[in-house]
Amino acid sequence: MSRRYLLLIAVLFFSFNAGAQSPYKPWMIGEFSKQNAANPVLNAKNTTTFNCPVRGESVRWEEKDVFNPAVVVRNGKICLIYRAEDTVGKHAGTSRLGLATSTDGIHFKRLPKPVFYPDNDAMKTYEWEGGCEDPRIVESPNRVYVMTYTSYDGDKARLCVATSKNLVNWQKQGLAFDDLKYRNGWSKSGSIVCKRVGSRIVAQKINGKYWMYWGDQPQLYCASSPDLIHWTPVETADGKLFAAAEYRKGKHDFRLLEPGPPALLTRNGIVLLYNGMNNGKDGDPDLPDGTYAAGQLLFDASDPTKLLDRSETYFMKPDQPYEIVGQVNNVCFIEGMVPYKGKWFLYYGTADSKIAVATAPAK
Repeated sequence: MSRRYLLLIAVLFFSFNAGAQSPYKPWMIGEFSKQNAANPVLNAKNTTTFNCPVRGESVRWEEKDVFNPAVVVRNGKICLIYRAEDTVGKHAGTSRLGLATSTDGIHFKRLPKPVFYPDNDAMKTYEWEGGCEDPRIVESPNRVYVMTYTSYDGDKARLCVATSKNLVNWQKQGLAFDDLKYRNGWSKSGSIVCKRVGSRIVAQKINGKYWMYWGDQPQLYCASSPDLIHWTPVETADGKLFAAAEYRKGKHDFRLLEPGPPALLTRNGIVLLYNGMNNGKDGDPDLPDGTYAAGQLLFDASDPTKLLDRSETYFMKPDQPYEIVGQVNNVCFIEGMVPYKGKWFLYYGTADSKIAVATAPAK
């Protein structure tokens, strides 16, 4: 074999590998691998029923779709709180939250009834009949679970808060932004800044306050709180919402940014895994219009409003049949992540229809 031929092979090899560089930067969490042999790990189920207190009748509460997974580790098990839809009503399904547990992160045993749902209570006006959506769960320093979730009345999404000591019995705490200026505005997807304590994800104060990233707009917003219950959006000097991060032309997040799992304090800063929605015209030309793919953001550990760096492109995109076709096509929507048995388990909704998992070494 000639030296010229060997040189050509070497050039082609290195050119190929240069074009297939990892999307991960040193500060990012990962690299994640989808568990394709096991995925999806949770599907819709038409055999479980629930006596809905608002409808006054039995419904197959998880018959249509399951998605929006939140996750914590409790008593040595992964506990997955997930959104499930029925097929009833003018909005083609009310959302409730179910609970499933696992000892390996792959195989789940679920409770037959939802653990969180619209009821004839003070929150009914905000939750009916769209339901309760988009949960994210952290622990408070005193071991109370704090869940941010989205209430949907069929017209408007509002970010809300609930608390529990056991993940089964929940107390609704009301709107996260319960003031006249933001009460009736569109808000959702609250990702509270936390630190890892073993297998626990615990909310952490910075400069005397808790912090949260939220929103599903071309800009990502943030808010602070003294108690994890009552939140105040960060504003600019002229009283507008402060943009902690914004969309990028030519990228997978040109249409909107939406928080993923709870943000994590690391030695490099605050890392927020997020969901970006593509715009086929001005976004990433290699992704279909409307695609949800995942990226990461890095914020200053002492100033959660200060963006330091971000991934240049997505680290996860829809590429499996159940991620490409479903209730909403071309969706990998990350939402829950925990360290468990030496790995990060990252749970995500696929095409708003099923739930899957990806894993990475937990250093």
